[in-house]
Amino acid sequence: MSKITFLGAGSSVFAKNVLGDCMMTPALQGFELALFDINEERLKDSENMLNNLKLTLGSTCVVKAYTNRKDALRGAKYVVNAIQVGGYDPCTITDFEIPKKYGLQQTIGDTLGIGGIFRNLRTIPVLLDFAKDMNEVCPDAWFLNYTNPMAVLTNAMTTTGGVKTVGLCHSVQRCIPDLFEALEMESEGVQTKIAGINHMAWLLEVTKDGVDLYPEIKRRAREKQKEKHDDMVRFEMMFRFGYYVTESSEHNAEYHPYFIKKNYPELIERFNIPIDEYLRRCERQIARWATMRDELVNNKALSHVRSHEYASYMFEAMETNKPFKIGGNVRNTGLITNLPKEAIVEVPCLVDSSGITPTYIGDLPQQLAALNRTNINTQLLTLEAATTGKKEHIYHAAMLDPHTAAELSIDDIVAMCDGLIEAHGDWLPKFV
Repeated sequence: MSKITFLGAGSSVFAKNVLGDCMMTPALQGFELALFDINEERLKDSENMLNNLKLTLGSTCVVKAYTNRKDALRGAKYVVNAIQVGGYDPCTITDFEIPKKYGLQQTIGDTLGIGGIFRNLRTIPVLLDFAKDMNEVCPDAWFLNYTNPMAVLTNAMTTTGGVKTVGLCHSVQRCIPDLFEALEMESEGVQTKIAGINHMAWLLEVTKDGVDLYPEIKRRAREKQKEKHDDMVRFEMMFRFGYYVTESSEHNAEYHPYFIKKNYPELIERFNIPIDEYLRRCERQIARWATMRDELVNNKALSHVRSHEYASYMFEAMETNKPFKIGGNVRNTGLITNLPKEAIVEVPCLVDSSGITPTYIGDLPQQLAALNRTNINTQLLTLEAATTGKKEHIYHAAMLDPHTAAELSIDDIVAMCDGLIEAHGDWLPKFV
């Protein structure tokens, strides 16, 4: 029996989307859906939920929960990763509260910036343990990483871990629908070309029937920018650098040195930047789960509509050899020629029975490549810190982070990193 393993299966809503999609895919009938999570209560919740869904959908997939990770992985053909190491409390809270003592504000803190650095440092060792198990019990499996920070974790699994890995993010999928809805434009029939790095990929081309839509997009965006809305940072970046970026304004506000500045506090209001947004988002999700648990977990009539998540479509393409295109995060094997070869880039990829084939992009416009490189610098130094165990590379990663470097002195950056290392305690490996 072929097997799809879901690591972090206690994320019940996401597990429902990905594995519910698999249950609705003819080519995946009869597959074992192997669930693993270190939280056994949440694991049991997801097992019950998926078994209810299986009955509703009439699927022949077999749902099985495991408390031993290696057993869950054994013989897997595909592995989906959706873990979060340290959770909201204590680790996310720590990622925000220690920097605040130094006057460093964040919005999301899960991808770049000081929060992203430390989320990487506590997650990479866990993923490399996954890689060790996979190389032993399912060496040919594809690893689909949905966990942030996307670029560094995908890099760690690909290089140090030696696992066939692709990183998957919603930002490419949502870019055009969200932008066109906001600007009241029709997106049907629109052709795009998107490439860059995760959370900072660029809408390089956008056409319909051969007509460039950027002039109209920018015209409407300038009108919309006259009033407060939720995408003001991205529109400003488009006006200044020429291209729209895939990930949301709350994310991009902290990827650059231009928007969150203690010497210019008026920018927060001007660009409608939601400081501490991820903390509020986590609290809402925790509260929501408390009220929705019964209706999701114990609902015998639970239904599902196939979602926009890439995973089931990728598995279907690999099983049937019917090609499917994704925006994937992969090693830069000459794909974007003015970004470092060591980087993970986000580019269109073709999926079929031969696996995942990324497409060649060539040079990005120089200003876009330059912006990407500022983030890649921190990504690569974070990976260096994780793989060497050297504390100095944590400092390097933080000193090279655009937002952190724009706000703090070198001494404060080093002190802040030391404070975060101490506060995280055993959630981090030991650094020398």
